[in-house]
Amino acid sequence: MAAREQRQVTSDAGLTKQRVVAEAIKLADREGVEGLSMRQLARELGAGAMSLYHYVPNREKLLDAMIDIVFEEIELPPEGTDWQSAMRRSSVSARQVFARHPWAIGLMDSRTSPGSAHLRHREAVTACLRRAGFSVLMATHANWLLDSVVYGYALQEANLPFDTADEFADMAEDVYLPQLPPGEFPYLNESAAALVTAGYDPAEEFIFGLDLALAALEPLRDPA
Repeated sequence: MAAREQRQVTSDAGLTKQRVVAEAIKLADREGVEGLSMRQLARELGAGAMSLYHYVPNREKLLDAMIDIVFEEIELPPEGTDWQSAMRRSSVSARQVFARHPWAIGLMDSRTSPGSAHLRHREAVTACLRRAGFSVLMATHANWLLDSVVYGYALQEANLPFDTADEFADMAEDVYLPQLPPGEFPYLNESAAALVTAGYDPAEEFIFGLDLALAALEPLRDPA
């Protein structure tokens, strides 16, 4: 018993909040966030479950800290450039972050105790839009719209059964087309065949939708 307790103390002595949160993110990246528990996290860290509560008091606080790290990874809209370029760059960065942490998509706006990185991100986005000439209300509309494009695409991308244009082409030819007899589904059959021939890449849909949203917002600002 004494030896086990000594091993426990030695293991726990290396813990920090940063390490606990980092390990929780790795676990969520690998297995999803639904089953994440303090006990499971303690096993991954080789620590006692009760020792984790010294760094994060409960699972909700752990999720808050994890989401704040995700926000920290997203590039802020850069200053010194036009608003569309700035928001495009930040949105592309967010998409890349969500590809690494797909579990975070449904949690980004659910936290009621936002961390410092979360608040810095929101402040920078709002500042970019307000300085571009959007009113408070229009900046809010723009923020919601752009978040919807990013989150929606990231969620859809995370659930696609293919990752590349080549994989899409193989699936279209081997799986989709056989289920789309031209006599019954002429337009779907035509679309699938044409997309394969064109070397269609579904990843391009994100930039298409993002640029469309940015262009639609442009007339709604007052640059004066």
